Amino acid sequence: MWGSGLRILARCFSGVGAVAVLGVLTATVSGCTNSEGSSGAPSTAASSVAVTKDNALAAQLPDKVKSSGQLVVGVNVPYSPNEFKDPSGKIIGFDVDVVNKIGQLLGVTPQYKEADFAKIIPAVQANTYDMGMSSFTDNKEREKQVDMVTYFNAGSQWAEPAGKTVDPNNACGKKVAVQTTTVQDTDELPAKSKACTDAGKPAIDIRKYDDQDAATNALVLGQVDAMSADSPVTAYAIKQAGGKIEKAGAVFDSAPYGYPVTKGSALGPVLQKAVQKLIDNGALQSIAQTWGVQDGLIKTSQINGATS
Repeated sequence: MWGSGLRILARCFSGVGAVAVLGVLTATVSGCTNSEGSSGAPSTAASSVAVTKDNALAAQLPDKVKSSGQLVVGVNVPYSPNEFKDPSGKIIGFDVDVVNKIGQLLGVTPQYKEADFAKIIPAVQANTYDMGMSSFTDNKEREKQVDMVTYFNAGSQWAEPAGKTVDPNNACGKKVAVQTTTVQDTDELPAKSKACTDAGKPAIDIRKYDDQDAATNALVLGQVDAMSADSPVTAYAIKQAGGKIEKAGAVFDSAPYGYPVTKGSALGPVLQKAVQKLIDNGALQSIAQTWGVQDGLIKTSQINGATS
């Protein structure tokens, strides 16, 4: 999630909220689960690449993490395929699989704590969480608050109802769904709407939803003309929607995802080295391919790698 200084994107619409909204469409568009089958979501086991504890790297962990044996991770769900819940309520997804592998490498157990997206970075700053994991876009604004350890690359991608044509660069007067506090909500859509009104055209009707499931459902049900979200989120939503929605335009404004950690924390360099090891040994690629997001793979993990 990109969020304006506090967040960045990704989600799936197979949760309880989606079921309630979609009704008869549930069988078509729901389907995130932790095992392969008719639901369509990949098995987390399918992304397994052997990872053993790196004792030298684990020794560099902050004392708090080493002594507890736990890595406390703040996360906001649902944001498929990156982080969402299976039918049993377990948090799963691409991001989860990666952090679980990091835990194996460091000999610690990730403990996922749900929170509002906008509250995760402040909680990291307060040391309530050791790190955040919620498709956070690494940008200069966030880097003023926390250190960001990059692990993936994503852009924005619009979706439209199948058979309809919506131009993301000329959506004046259109109803466009976004998840609140994402970069699409705070930066992209307001700027595009202003361009419309500056040209004497109708503003974009920005429809804000508390979670990505609701934004996607609004599009599937025809309540909006389009939606904008992070590229892996949109791609996964299209795949799960059974042909009801499709891409509108190309991916744009690509930027890295990062894990926020306390500014200057010893955890940042350890996470960066752990991510790099997962890149080098192919584990991260295997996980990305399992979830169908391999287009966002990076070759080098960085601390504070934002360009804007």
